[in-house]
Amino acid sequence: MKVLCATLAFGLVLFLQAQARGDESRLTSENNDRLETALERFPAADANRDGVLTLAEAKAFKEEKAGQQDRRGLKPARAPEGGQRHIYKRVGDVELPLYVFKPSGHKTSAKTPAIVFFFGGGWKSGSPAQYEQQCKDLSKRGMVAITVEYRVGSRHKAKIEDCVEDAKTAMRWVCGHAADLGIDPNRIASSGGSAGGHLAACVSIIDGFDSKADNLKISPKPNAMVLFNPALARAPHERLPAEANTILRALLREDGTRERTRAPAVKSSPLQYAAMKQPPCIMLYGTEDRLLVGAETYRDISVEAGNHCKIITYEGQGHVFFNFADSILKSATEKKEEGIQSALDAKRSQSWRLITSGF
Repeated sequence: MKVLCATLAFGLVLFLQAQARGDESRLTSENNDRLETALERFPAADANRDGVLTLAEAKAFKEEKAGQQDRRGLKPARAPEGGQRHIYKRVGDVELPLYVFKPSGHKTSAKTPAIVFFFGGGWKSGSPAQYEQQCKDLSKRGMVAITVEYRVGSRHKAKIEDCVEDAKTAMRWVCGHAADLGIDPNRIASSGGSAGGHLAACVSIIDGFDSKADNLKISPKPNAMVLFNPALARAPHERLPAEANTILRALLREDGTRERTRAPAVKSSPLQYAAMKQPPCIMLYGTEDRLLVGAETYRDISVEAGNHCKIITYEGQGHVFFNFADSILKSATEKKEEGIQSALDAKRSQSWRLITSGF
């Protein structure tokens, strides 16, 4: 699995690099360090055995490995430890659960605030266990915290529209069961990281993508958004820098090849809807995350429209670094880099204070 993940990620990086430069056909292991490394790690990718790995061969190798994994079948999504399991949706033979973490001694009459997490993974992979620790931490702080499983490409051949649909169904389920869960229906936040952050935004600002089985009288819109490095720009936008739009166009070409969406990507791009009236939003990014530029554009447009939208940044950190916060702190401690550890601790405490007291 680790080899496959490395192959898929590596192939995508190479593809984007080539598309941005417009020289895909000329990239080989003889003039590109990444392809040279790939050839060393995966010699079988050199299909014609000529000792030179082309970008086309690398892409073909990636697709072949992905197909082999699909034919073997993937393991079910990993469930978090703890939390009450509820089935919020059935699609054919597929049951989609969510996991509810409650404060100690929680009563249905409590009407506490709640937060609903959607995991990241590029709409292709991931599991609700990703936000297990956040759910446990926030439930100790007095919130009801929920982590959701939704359909993804690798397990269910799902499209991005299916992911958005499931997220909306999950939010409707939570809102519809607020009394049973001891939740204040007027204090429910949507949250998630990367692709999951995209879904947490979509349930708030994009209409449509509703399941025919949903009770449309129940709104899926949250009262706040807490987004961890969300993918908010899925399509080019006039307010984005030219370089960002070039990368997005390359991504869209890749999406088209893999048929990841049914509708044009702009339909499910939160940036396109940034000026709509929306609940308060807080976003958390590493300064080295390439998705930050889309979020900054989103924030600017949203604030101009009269909404409350804020970004908190973590210096020197990249994409999804929240998943590795404990290892970052451990490394900082081992190296006696107390400044780094103190800064991360302070940022994390500040973030949780904003989440738990912001609505």
